[in-house]
Amino acid sequence: MDREHVIYSWSRQGGLDPLEVTGGEGCWFTDAAGHRYLDFASQVMNLNLGHRHPRLVEALRRQAETLYGLAPSFASAPRSELARLVAEVTPGDLGLTLFTTGGAEANENAVKLARWVTGRHKVVARYRSYHGATAGAASLTGDPRRWPSEPAVPGVVRMLDVYPYRCPAGHHYDVSGADALDPAAGHAGQCAIAAGGPHLEDILRFEGPESVAAVILESVPGANGVLVPPPGYLAAIREVCDRYGVLFILDEVMTGFGRTGRWFACEHWDVTPDIMTLAKGMSGGAVPLGAMVVSEKLRPWLEEHEFASGLTACGHPLACAAGVATIAALRDERLVENAAAVGEVLREGMLDLADDHRSVGEVRGLGLLWGIELVRDGQTREPLVPYAATGEAAEPMAALRRAALDRGLHVYTHGNVLLVAPPLIVGRDEIATGLDILDDVLALADGLAD
Repeated sequence: MDREHVIYSWSRQGGLDPLEVTGGEGCWFTDAAGHRYLDFASQVMNLNLGHRHPRLVEALRRQAETLYGLAPSFASAPRSELARLVAEVTPGDLGLTLFTTGGAEANENAVKLARWVTGRHKVVARYRSYHGATAGAASLTGDPRRWPSEPAVPGVVRMLDVYPYRCPAGHHYDVSGADALDPAAGHAGQCAIAAGGPHLEDILRFEGPESVAAVILESVPGANGVLVPPPGYLAAIREVCDRYGVLFILDEVMTGFGRTGRWFACEHWDVTPDIMTLAKGMSGGAVPLGAMVVSEKLRPWLEEHEFASGLTACGHPLACAAGVATIAALRDERLVENAAAVGEVLREGMLDLADDHRSVGEVRGLGLLWGIELVRDGQTREPLVPYAATGEAAEPMAALRRAALDRGLHVYTHGNVLLVAPPLIVGRDEIATGLDILDDVLALADGLAD
């Protein structure tokens, strides 16, 4: 039935042989044959509370017994309560929320609102980025997943990425330390791209700042390599946006709700955007849910103008009930703090693996979001698979993913990067189990690199 009637995303339909999953609990899920798998990717970095968290199960049951569907023009207790909680946990004065069904819709609405408020049409986005697969969100996306959707929605302008391991300006930094691009050490000052502000300001000069509505960035690009920005980078972007009247949008779809060891990744650098977009872990992955959260400075416009957008399931009662339960669990079980503490154990373990495997070019990340960049040669940094590889060219990474699954470990890969992002409930024993399997998988990668 599956192969006859289901279309799988990001896949050539012929020849697919998906694993049938029948259940899950905690950090583990089970297939139809009864085999268990340690979920080292939280499925697609969205099951922040793991599988079948009891608070989520109970919240959904209670809500379904009361009200499981409602038009978005009506008020409901789950949506009102979740909006209040979002205002509490987000940084700064972010406090007005439009709920969506996912991150793509949140980003689409953020860009529409920025264009309406400013009266400008251009949006600056980065190349190594992913903002969703709908037409507008795919246009914002910089990585090659946008290619099949082109021609794109017009008005998107690209800026280069902070990627010290492969600096687009040709600089070669020592990326082994957390302060590798610390402006205080002078490194970021050597590179306008790494500094952020000078690069953005050049783009605004060429495009005309009076035409640019917003800059949209992932606080930490996830699927495109877990590229952690240097200290001062986001603050410099914020300053340039303020100076030119450009709205600053931060996409925290993957990094929000504790993933990096803070409630939101931008808090690592004390930066608050004008608009923040959320999804994935917002509902613990139990029900599709996203959000666009805006600052108080946009309230006057919203009070005086029609917000010409909406979704049938905007603020769906079941989804919002799941969101309320998720925030309660994150707080009561101190899971954001657990992500920071256990994330340090994960970091140390993966750095040890990097020392033991010549195929590991770099390990980078924060909290429970890490990327292992795989290379054929540590000196030349030639990637294990070519950039934007598909088909046979991408087979080495697919083989590693299958090898991990065969050993009982689910990981996510994109390009030549293996992502590690277990649920926030993960314990040290489970981290040790996952690292042991990764050791075996990376030994295979060493052989593929030869």
